[in-house]
Amino acid sequence: MTVSIDNVISSTYIVIAIFIVAIFLSAKKKKHQEFFSSVVSQELKGLATFMILFGHIGYFLVTDHRFLFPLSIAAGVGVNLFLFLSGYGLSTSAMRHPLTIWQFYKKRLAKLFIPMWLVLLVFLLLDYFVLQRTYSLSYIALSFLGWFRTADLATDINSPLWYFSFILFYYLLFPLVFSKKYYWASALFIYLSSYFLLRGHETSRFIDIINLFKIHLLAFPLGVLLGGLYAQRHRLSRLVKAVRAFIHHEKISHMIGYYILAIILLAIFVYTAYHSNVDTKPLKEQVTSLITLSAILLIFLMKKFDVKLFSLFGFYSYEIYLLHWPILYRYDVFYQYLPAWLATILYLFLFIFLAWLLKKVSSLVLASKTR
Repeated sequence: MTVSIDNVISSTYIVIAIFIVAIFLSAKKKKHQEFFSSVVSQELKGLATFMILFGHIGYFLVTDHRFLFPLSIAAGVGVNLFLFLSGYGLSTSAMRHPLTIWQFYKKRLAKLFIPMWLVLLVFLLLDYFVLQRTYSLSYIALSFLGWFRTADLATDINSPLWYFSFILFYYLLFPLVFSKKYYWASALFIYLSSYFLLRGHETSRFIDIINLFKIHLLAFPLGVLLGGLYAQRHRLSRLVKAVRAFIHHEKISHMIGYYILAIILLAIFVYTAYHSNVDTKPLKEQVTSLITLSAILLIFLMKKFDVKLFSLFGFYSYEIYLLHWPILYRYDVFYQYLPAWLATILYLFLFIFLAWLLKKVSSLVLASKTR
């Protein structure tokens, strides 16, 4: 259920202060030299996790939307980051280590479904025995198949799982259409397939979830495109070397240019995150979100340090996404009894612990299936 909190502004300032201090304390000088490394990708997943958590708390859990502002304004950008990084990761992996369609499904779908099944099972049991809450057999069956037709915060077992249906579609389509040689055509085909599949559903009874899909259509195909480009970076070696030289150059003039560019990108991020065009036309909202995403991506590629806090939450990002909303909405034990700032921090620790546990159990299940 939604919760009312006291001292909204002061609690928000405390959370922001703790968050900034944690970022600085966990910042370490970058050791890797790869331009778009797995470390950067994991950090971006961590940032996306924070965006979604703060957005869901600030705009859907608490009644006063000033809480966690402005940390709470970029949940949609966080979703686009997840989609973009998924497309990028699948594309670069397919370029380096091609798999057959069956190998792809066997490897990728198991990692996607098993944690989700475990989470569904736990919350089905908890809802039944603790809340005396039940769901229809058809709803349960479709949920275990990965088809979530609604995203109702109150009535669905786990409303953020609309994203699972979305990413599942991409995972099913990707190995069927991806080509190492024509990766750009693959990205275009993936976009057009999703676009035309959703077109004409304005009167569908699934309109709420369809609208969520529509505002996130471009991110995954763009990730596929960038992944293909990066895997072929030997063709762009001069450009990549020039960018690296600019980032790591120590001369005063270059350093001034570096920080000016960083400030410009940060300003673009802040402006477009605040003026996000939410609830306007899907394309307008989507393009604005992708501009914000691009600014974030360039900032993370430029920075000369790693943020372990983002890496930690990035490593457990999928598990946290699966777990967080039912706990916050139906099983809240912190916001009802503790100051809001303390409840928020405690939930971050709790989500990391539960995500670690879920990843451990999922790994054991996966290992048992491969024996």
